[in-house]
Amino acid sequence: MADHQEATLTLPSDPASVPAARRHVAEVLSSWGLDETGEAAAALLLMVSELTTNAVQHTLGRSPAFTVGLYLDRHERLRIGVTDSHPRRPRRLPAAVQQDNGRGLLIIRTLAAEAGGRLSVTPTAQGGKTVWITLPWPAAAALPGRPAARERVTRGQRTRP
Repeated sequence: MADHQEATLTLPSDPASVPAARRHVAEVLSSWGLDETGEAAAALLLMVSELTTNAVQHTLGRSPAFTVGLYLDRHERLRIGVTDSHPRRPRRLPAAVQQDNGRGLLIIRTLAAEAGGRLSVTPTAQGGKTVWITLPWPAAAALPGRPAARERVTRGQRTRP
């Protein structure tokens, strides 16, 4: 296994690009050894969907395209970045109880944190930004819902919630 693997795909800022980005990420992660039918892959793809949807919806026409980049370092750390050319940083919007949107960043932050990772934003040299998900690779294979992540120890006995 190489010390560093990467794959990128640039797509137009169009709603039809969101499922294309998901398919690309699923194919790459599968080629790197992640079970594409598992809950870890489902959680990662949900995070990618949220990031790419944000890149399409919230750039207000100022980013004609976005790039999805995947980086696996020493089979230890997975980074997924979505880059667009809009300078505004994403921000969590107040979400009303019955509101259908505004929860994407909360979903991403929660899933990343549960896997021992984080969400971050870095500016690009061209004036845009990259929104990153960074996860330990073994944690990516054991995101919530996988046996290793769900197992709890209670009074010396292993139980499953």
